[in-house]
Amino acid sequence: MAPLASRRRPSTPVHPVDEVLPLPTLALYGFQHVLAFYAGAVLVPVILGNSLGLSRQELVYLINADLVTAGIATIIQAWGFWRIGARLPLVQGATFTAVSPMIAIGQGAGGGTAGLLVVYGAVITGGLAVFLFAPFVGRLTVYFPPIVTGTLLTVIGIVLIPVALQDVGGGAALIGGTEYGSPAHLAYAGGTLLFILLVVRFGGPFLRGIAVLLGLVCGTFVAWLLGDVDLGAVDTADWVGVTSPLHFGLPHFAVFPMLAMVVVMLITMVETTGDVYAMGEITGKNVDGDTVSRALRADGLSTVIGGMLNAFPYVAFAENIGLVRISRVTSRFVVVAAGVFMILLGLVPKAGAVVASVPHPVLGGAAVAMFGMVAAVGIQILAKVDLREERNALILAISLGAAMLPTAVAPFFERMPTEVRAVLGSGITLGTLTAVGLNLFFHLFENRRTRRNIDWDSLAASDDDGADPWAAPAQPR
Repeated sequence: MAPLASRRRPSTPVHPVDEVLPLPTLALYGFQHVLAFYAGAVLVPVILGNSLGLSRQELVYLINADLVTAGIATIIQAWGFWRIGARLPLVQGATFTAVSPMIAIGQGAGGGTAGLLVVYGAVITGGLAVFLFAPFVGRLTVYFPPIVTGTLLTVIGIVLIPVALQDVGGGAALIGGTEYGSPAHLAYAGGTLLFILLVVRFGGPFLRGIAVLLGLVCGTFVAWLLGDVDLGAVDTADWVGVTSPLHFGLPHFAVFPMLAMVVVMLITMVETTGDVYAMGEITGKNVDGDTVSRALRADGLSTVIGGMLNAFPYVAFAENIGLVRISRVTSRFVVVAAGVFMILLGLVPKAGAVVASVPHPVLGGAAVAMFGMVAAVGIQILAKVDLREERNALILAISLGAAMLPTAVAPFFERMPTEVRAVLGSGITLGTLTAVGLNLFFHLFENRRTRRNIDWDSLAASDDDGADPWAAPAQPR
């Protein structure tokens, strides 16, 4: 009779993505993800809160609500349940794509908490739209070829850079005053940006992953030493606080803001699709249409939760995708641990108060680097598109022009109805709609249209040989 051991079936190997690491290791790597995530995560509530004229206490509440919701969203995406969640190490954070539309919606509704309620109604609607449209994303992505996605990313970066530059001078509240653009403000912003560049140039992989966070910390510390940091909110903030649903009141559902946010969320579906396929390549995990649909359902559900918990739309954070590639730690449970850390941080209002005390010039210096990198990625994609082809060049040129209308000339649409301004007043939304519309106009009815996808491996290889990874295959005669 064969020994018992020989009759046992060999255990099925566990994919590194599904590997559960020891608790101390999970905690260490999870906290590393939080460090890489934290600086970008709090920019959305800070930028939106300042743009809508919220008080310091309201801004602290937004930051903590954002952290709690981001933690919940990350756990949903990485852990997964039913047909929701990609079950990949994707960290979820508030999307920058929605920043300008949310500012336009909130300011159009009068700003303050009244504007927030209209924003949350639009956010909830956008989340529901993503959840419902998730199964059909495969059909939609054909309308977002590289000329559209490259234009989209370039527009996002270009439109958000002026927001960062506004903070460099001291913040929107100081515009027109004698202190705006003072040498001290410019020094804080320039010093923060220089510090980030030095860390990226000379630091190791881990330090490069948290270069923005280190820049914010060091810039704020120097400003504190010179007496330019107001820590009054930190002293009055509680150590423990709970994010209650609908803290500011019931969301207000206005038609045009809801339509604008649905458009924005359709754009983020393209971003999420790219993030999922990128993570599949990094981890060696098979990604198919069902994986993408589950990831999008998680985005939609998390965004609905965000609207209920006084937060924002949520998508995968590109910074953390890069961290996975650098560290080679691909376990999704590491990201689950990061989600737990985010929730814990969000339940400590004093931590949010510290973040809210970061001086505007310091924040602006860091934001210039982050938003500029978004535009750089778009330019990298556009560099591989045949812009000698007249139609591609026109799509890019006119889309950039449309995006700059509300960005460079703020009063351009001020005579339009408030609901219309919520759509047209966002350079990101207007530029993206223009790019998609022109792409459909030029390419939808071509008899021999060829679907073109971004091949990231070919993109890297083509830097050396000059090949076009998006070139359509030769057609048989």
